[in-house]
Amino acid sequence: MSTDGLTGWAYPLAESLLSEALPRRWAHSLGVAERARTIAPILGADADLMEAAAVLHDIGYAPDVATTGFHPLDGARYLREFAHADERVVCLVAHHSCSWMEAEARGLRGELEAEFPRQSAYLNDALCYCDMNTTPDGTPTNPVDRVNEIAGRYGADSLIGTFIRRAEPEILASTSRVLERLASTVRQPM
Repeated sequence: MSTDGLTGWAYPLAESLLSEALPRRWAHSLGVAERARTIAPILGADADLMEAAAVLHDIGYAPDVATTGFHPLDGARYLREFAHADERVVCLVAHHSCSWMEAEARGLRGELEAEFPRQSAYLNDALCYCDMNTTPDGTPTNPVDRVNEIAGRYGADSLIGTFIRRAEPEILASTSRVLERLASTVRQPM
């Protein structure tokens, strides 16, 4: 599949997997895609790619997709095997929001990294920014509140609670790098 019209393909797929089964997750995914649109000026030709990855990033939670219980891996495998998605979308979904750290905690890091190469740092930063600046209901937030919400929802001592606290410095650094790129784009003369 070419990157032309990726969003036109991605939205119906994500909606079919999430909207009825997991409506809150669908609302979150729509919000993450909205954040992707807000950073389009720094993405250039990759803006469509990022929005597609954003709306698809959590499909691994869908009952028809979840197999290992690790949603980045399940979503990426589904996109590759059944949806025949653009490989860059697949890899962005696999590695969104510091997923390698959670994969490590689950004993799946080797599998994740062997199957799905990481995309460029600026694309990984962008998707992390979009995800970690969106509440579960799809509204804008900031990464500190988002990390606190995730840790609170899962419990501080849970696998997810421990992972998200470990990932917090990188999440904050990713957000900072995206905001720096946005600020420098705004400062450029027209």
